[in-house]
Amino acid sequence: MHNLLVGWIGMAAGVLSGAAIGLFFHREKWLGGYSSFTRRMMRLGHIAFFGIGFLNSLFAFTIQESDPAEWIEYGAWGLAAANLLMPLVCFLSAWKKRFRHLFFLPVLAASWGIVIAIVYVGGVR
Repeated sequence: MHNLLVGWIGMAAGVLSGAAIGLFFHREKWLGGYSSFTRRMMRLGHIAFFGIGFLNSLFAFTIQESDPAEWIEYGAWGLAAANLLMPLVCFLSAWKKRFRHLFFLPVLAASWGIVIAIVYVGGVR
């Protein structure tokens, strides 16, 4: 499965995005101040790379124990998509507030992967 690689790419993207936006965090009014919607969405996008990257790695370790069924691949792709979509939607929402309506996409993708992992661990193979 590709999820271990996706997880590590997510970690690298989290570090790089944190370094990029961290260059300006010392400015008190940057992006409208610490509690502004724009700044919160930037922080959430940065952290989403780590969080969903971790989920991808956990998924990879979960299914490596045995020969996974073919349907497990759908969960793998769901989590991989979430690792791209969640930060993307966060950053787009920071740019234009109307993009916040797209949050259902990464939530569905991540939920799909998590449900498949739970079913797999629960013994349905």
